[in-house]
This record gives sequence, C-alpha cells and structure tokens, in this order.
Amino acid sequence: MSTAPQAEAQDGVERLRVLLREAGGLMASLVTIPAAGDGDGDGLPPSPARLACEGPRAGGAREEYELLVEAIYEGYLLHYGAPRVLHVPEADLGLLAGDQLYAIGLARLVALGDTLAVAELADTITLSALAQGAGREDLAKAVWEAGARAVGWGPSEEHARAKSLVRIGDPGAIEAMRTSAAALPTSP
Repeated sequence: MSTAPQAEAQDGVERLRVLLREAGGLMASLVTIPAAGDGDGDGLPPSPARLACEGPRAGGAREEYELLVEAIYEGYLLHYGAPRVLHVPEADLGLLAGDQLYAIGLARLVALGDTLAVAELADTITLSALAQGAGREDLAKAVWEAGARAVGWGPSEEHARAKSLVRIGDPGAIEAMRTSAAALPTSP
C-alpha cells in the first residue's frame, strides 16, 4: 500500500502548522505535534480543503487554496469538533483561536482576489454553525463538503437551493446538500 496519497493529504495540515509556528505568539504555542496516523489517511474522508484545491477554480494556486481552507476548517473544528492542528486548554481560548483561523484563511482568500470563494466559505461557516446549533452534525458535514466543492468547481443552482433549505431549517436540506456536493457545475 502506497503512503504517497496520505502524505499529500497531510500537506495542507502540515503547512498550516508551519504557518502558525512561524507567526509566533500564542497561536504558535498551541500547535500540536502530529501523531503517527494523523491527517486524512486511515480511511477517513478527505478534508474539505483537499476537495476545494482539486477543483479547476484553484488553478495554479492549489497549495494556497488547500492551506487557507485548512485554516478555516481548523477554525470550525475548534468551535465544534476535534481540532487537528491546535491544542487549546480552555474552551474560550479555542473559540478565539478558531475565530483567528477563520480570519487567517479568509484574508488569504481575499489576497487571491477570489470573492466568489470568500462568499462560499462565509456561507459554509454560517450554515455549518446553524446545523451544529440544531444538533445536526451530519448536516454540518454535508455543508462543508458542498461548500468545498463550490469553492473548487464553482457554485450551482442546486447548491444555492440547498443553502436556502439549510437557512430555513427544512428537513430536506441534508439531501439537497449531499446532491449539491455530488453535482459538478458545467463551468468553473
């Protein structure tokens, strides 16, 4: 079994660790040392960052897209899940660190000039928070997958409809998000 795909999958997470360490300060002191088996290998689903950077919209900036989506996703995990890059000893510190990672990722995306992806990731953050608030971790996961797909390939009408269903709390939102994530738009 080849380890190359696992190593590639970890690149964005490892680059995020390096970025945060190099920035110094409190965030650098919270960076974890990866354990063997960390990352997207071991049969775990691919990171949303991996999905986003594989799309044609990422073009010649695939590593940058992967890094910035990893930062935003890690921010989300600090708010709602198990972070992979940072260890925070207190919940309040985790929320602040998560917010800072959202800002880091979105600022890097703005620097690329990709306002469409900024809007998609802002929606992804908002809609996944709504899903988590409703106790729908499955919906939050579907929102992230569909959001990453929209960043990499561009949004579709199905995706816009799915986002509307999440906003109003429609029970069909999860299936709409899953359909949106599976359907690729005809143009980036």
